[in-house]
Order: sequence, then structure tokens, then C-alpha cells
Amino acid sequence: MVKKTQHVVKNPSGGWAVKKGGSTKATKVHRTQEAAIKHGRDIAKSQKAEFYVHGRDGRIREKDSYGKDPLPPKDKR
Repeated sequence: MVKKTQHVVKNPSGGWAVKKGGSTKATKVHRTQEAAIKHGRDIAKSQKAEFYVHGRDGRIREKDSYGKDPLPPKDKR
């Protein structure tokens, strides 16, 4: 099964881009990372996808899963 992913990355020509995993084109470019995160998270939720936020250096700094997690956390409360 191929995972659906959405990424927030620094756009080379300025701003922050929301990109589908494996795509070279941005879905949308935003002026701020905060706006790009909100837009990307909404897409990931609607697609039940993995969501990744990359920092200025390109490294993943945050991730969330909105799909069916094959290894959900076991809450012991």
C-alpha cells in the first residue's frame, strides 16, 4: 500500500509550500509557515494522509498521521 503524504517545505522562490509526497510542484505557496501548516493539515485530514512539517534546513521537525495507523499507540490510562 502506498502512503499518501503532505509536506510543508521552504519554497526556493520565497514563502512556504504545501506539496504532495513525490511531487515537484507545490499545491499552494503561502507567505508564512503557519499558514502553510494549517492548509497542509486540512488536506492531510481530508485525505487521511501522513503530514510532515520541514524546517528551514529541510529536515522533518514535526509529523502527524491522520489515516488508519497500523500501529496505534497503546494508551495505558
